[in-house]
Amino acid sequence: MNKSIRNRALTGTALALAASTVLTACGGGDSASADAKAGGTASATPAAAVKDPLVATFDGGLYILDGESLKLAKTIEIPGFNRVNPAGDEDHVVLSTDSGFRVLNATGQTLTDIEYKGAKPGHVVRHAGKTVLFTDGTGEVNVFDPAELSSGKKPAGRTYTSAVAHHGVAIELANGELLSTLGTEEKRTGALVLDENNKEIARNENCPGVHGEAAAKDEAVAVGCEDGILIYKDGKFTKVDAPDDYGRIGNQAGSDTSPILLGDYKTDPEAELERPTRVSLIDTEKKKLRLVDLGTSYSFRSLARGPHGEALVLGTDGAVHVIDPNTGKTVKKIPAVGEWQEPLDWQQARPTLFVREHTAYVSEPGKKALHAIDLDTGKKITSVTLPESTNELSGVVAGH
Repeated sequence: MNKSIRNRALTGTALALAASTVLTACGGGDSASADAKAGGTASATPAAAVKDPLVATFDGGLYILDGESLKLAKTIEIPGFNRVNPAGDEDHVVLSTDSGFRVLNATGQTLTDIEYKGAKPGHVVRHAGKTVLFTDGTGEVNVFDPAELSSGKKPAGRTYTSAVAHHGVAIELANGELLSTLGTEEKRTGALVLDENNKEIARNENCPGVHGEAAAKDEAVAVGCEDGILIYKDGKFTKVDAPDDYGRIGNQAGSDTSPILLGDYKTDPEAELERPTRVSLIDTEKKKLRLVDLGTSYSFRSLARGPHGEALVLGTDGAVHVIDPNTGKTVKKIPAVGEWQEPLDWQQARPTLFVREHTAYVSEPGKKALHAIDLDTGKKITSVTLPESTNELSGVVAGH
C-alpha cells in the first residue's frame, strides 16, 4: 500500500469540501448496531484507532474507513439524513443530524457526548484554528477550538445569535472578528462583522441570496451572492459583480496559497435544477471575476482545492478537472468515475469530491464505490466497494 497518503495527511494544512470517496471491503469492522441505534452512544469496548479516518454517510448511518486502505472499520447507524464535515483536528468530524450538530471521534470509532442541539444544523467552517457551526433553525453561531475536543467534553467557546434565524454561515478570522450572514427565512441580504466582544463593526447588505463562504490567501473572506460575490478584507467589504444580472455563486472553495477563489456559477433563477457548465474564479486581490467553461456540468459537491492551490472540479463526465486559477486553463483531466447526472433532489447521492493533501477521494454511488486518487500523478491508488451507496464523505483534517 502506498504509504504516501499517511505521510501527506500528517503534514498539516489541508483543504476539504464536503465530499465522498477494487478491493472488496472485508467488513472489517464491527457494526455498532446496538449502541448507534439508540441514537449514538459510543460502545464501551475501545476500538482500535483508525488511521487518518474518512467518514462516509449513507441513508440511515455512516461508515468509518481507514484513510490508507479505504478498509471499512466500522458502521454506525444514525437515523435520518446526516451530513459530515471535518472538525479541524486529527481525530474528529462534525455530523449534522436531526437533533443538531454531533461530534464523532472517527479515530476511536465512537460518537462522543459533545452535541450542539438545534433545528436544521447547517454549515461547518474551519479557519485560523477555530471551527464555527451555524444552526439555521435558531440562527445560533458556536465557535470553538477543535484541539479541545480531545478532552471528550464540549469546548468552552464563543456564541452569537443572529437577529433572525436563516440559512446562514459564519467564520472567525485570526484577529477574532466574526463574519456572519444576514437574513430571514424568506430573504437573505448580506453579512456583518463583529469584534471579539460581538459588537458590530461592519455591515454590507448588497448580497442578495447570500450563501456559502471561502477564505483565500491573506485572509480575504468571501460569501456568494445571486449577482456576484462579496469580499471582506482588511476591515472592508467589496462587492464583485457577476457579468449577468442573475449570476449566482452559492458554493466556493478557497486555498491559503492562492488569492483566487473557486466558485460555482448559475444564471437561471427559474430552473428547477440548473446544471451549469461554467465555474467562477474570483481574484480577491484584483477584485475581478472570470468564468471558465468546463464543457461538462457538475454539482455543489464537486468543488475542491488541491495542495498547490489548483482548482478542482468533478464533472459529470466522470473526470476531475484540474484548473490553473491564475490562467483559467484546464491543465489536466483525471479520470475518476463513470459518467453521471446530478439528481433533482439535493439530498440524493451523487459522485462527490473530498480532498486531503495530495489525495482526492471520489465516491461513485451507482457502484457503491469509493476511490482514492493521487492528484500529482493522476493515478488511482485504491478503491473499495461498500455495502451501501454513500452520499457525503469527509474526514479528519488537522490544521487550517
